[in-house]
Amino acid sequence: MGSSAGSYARGVAAIHKKYQSAIKHAKTRQAVLNAYWKHKKESETLLAKHLREEMGEVKRIKAKMEYR
Repeated sequence: MGSSAGSYARGVAAIHKKYQSAIKHAKTRQAVLNAYWKHKKESETLLAKHLREEMGEVKRIKAKMEYR
């Protein structure tokens, strides 16, 4: 588990903390939905970034290996 994975886990924790706080303080049904959609967008963005970093790592490792 590299630093990228640790960074991703911290990012997820921060996003969930913000989401839980927004849900807790929501006064209307629409506010709850808005909090969810914002949370979903942030989660998808963070996951896409994490997967791009992992693919970069895979390509770097693969490039060092001899082709068979």
